[in-house]
Amino acid sequence: MLFSSLSFLYFYLPAVLLGQLLLPQAARLPFLFAASLLFYGWGEPGAVLVMLLCILLAYLAARAIKGDPPRRRLYLWLSISLLLAILAYHKYAGMVVPGFVVALPAGISFFTFQAIAYVVDVYRGQIQAETRLVPFGTFISFFPQLIAGPIERYGDIRPQLGGLRLSLPGLAQGARLFTIGLSKKLLLANPMGQLWEILRQSPATNGIPGNWLGILAFAFQIYFDFSGYSDMARGLGRMLGVTLRVNFNYPYTAASVTDFWRRWHITLSAWFREYVYIPLGGNRRGLPRQLFNILAVWALTGLWHGASWNFVLWGLYYALLLTLEKLFLLRAWQALPGWLCWLPRLATMLFVLLGWAIFAHSDPHQLGAALRGLLRGGWALPGQVQAQALSYLPLFLACALACVPWPLRLPAWAQNIALAGLLALCTAALVTQGYNPFLYFRF
Repeated sequence: MLFSSLSFLYFYLPAVLLGQLLLPQAARLPFLFAASLLFYGWGEPGAVLVMLLCILLAYLAARAIKGDPPRRRLYLWLSISLLLAILAYHKYAGMVVPGFVVALPAGISFFTFQAIAYVVDVYRGQIQAETRLVPFGTFISFFPQLIAGPIERYGDIRPQLGGLRLSLPGLAQGARLFTIGLSKKLLLANPMGQLWEILRQSPATNGIPGNWLGILAFAFQIYFDFSGYSDMARGLGRMLGVTLRVNFNYPYTAASVTDFWRRWHITLSAWFREYVYIPLGGNRRGLPRQLFNILAVWALTGLWHGASWNFVLWGLYYALLLTLEKLFLLRAWQALPGWLCWLPRLATMLFVLLGWAIFAHSDPHQLGAALRGLLRGGWALPGQVQAQALSYLPLFLACALACVPWPLRLPAWAQNIALAGLLALCTAALVTQGYNPFLYFRF
């Protein structure tokens, strides 16, 4: 897929911005819709048909809900069922029928969830059904965020689509956000991913410290990969006159697992809370029902991440942790004396790292070997792993510093100089790096 080469954006974005600048106001939204479909279908044209089908289903369902109140519930469940069937066919058919291979459209989980949210919001009366196809189609296909979110709601984006205007402050702010995200991806995530790929091959000989080092590298990779893309999406959106939601808020500083999931992939957590957890009853029907709702939501959250049983296990793992926190752990953390305030953060980070070990291994045998490697195998660090750890030490420090908020702010001129330097480094990295995966592409 051409998107996997971020250099495509270097050529595509200026063309889109130029079109938005030169076209009259009435033509900007159709142009952006067409440009988004072209961007999505450049590498895999067949995927555009899947997206267009989802757009039409949600659009027509919302119109039917508005136009035929007696049967609005039927239209709601029929459209949700069809959208979920499209998602399940492309994403989970191979999981149910071994050997059955279906091409997976990039970002299908994200745009189907946005389509479902739109239909539900219309049914609830929270927004009006869109009368024109182009604005809704632009919302679903909006190219900055369609591959990996953030997951948006139509009620938040529609007012912004009505008056798309380029502005110098918007372009400047968007360029800063995009550069920060690109730097996270190319300068932090990719090198950490390379170290992870080396260490994951030999958990039996890495020693316990080497295996934890590998999982830490993966934790940095997935955070800077995904939050970097989210920053790039927000930056691109801001350049085009659209403000997208913040998707990450320094999750590795969380003081509990509950706090972690308020900070990580914020829009996905909000989607499951709004469209699954609360409709199931949330916390309104007593503790046993609340714990069941947590279990159901996290089983689905795990399955959402991929067609593999390790993702289901990962979701159930977090359901267990959140249940334990709900029952007693949060109270225990709060009862600690002040001089032990670091303990909940350390425990949370260890829980998260163990979760990433489950998340990263779809093969059961590899997962078992990885988990054993984290708990046994000796504390000695083999010479080769030691050399790798020392060579990556400056990068680990840079990642750690980038994971926490800093109260000090540089003057604007210093920020601009730093960002220009980062952009130059990113451009060089795009030219020279041969390793450039995008972890959330499959979701």
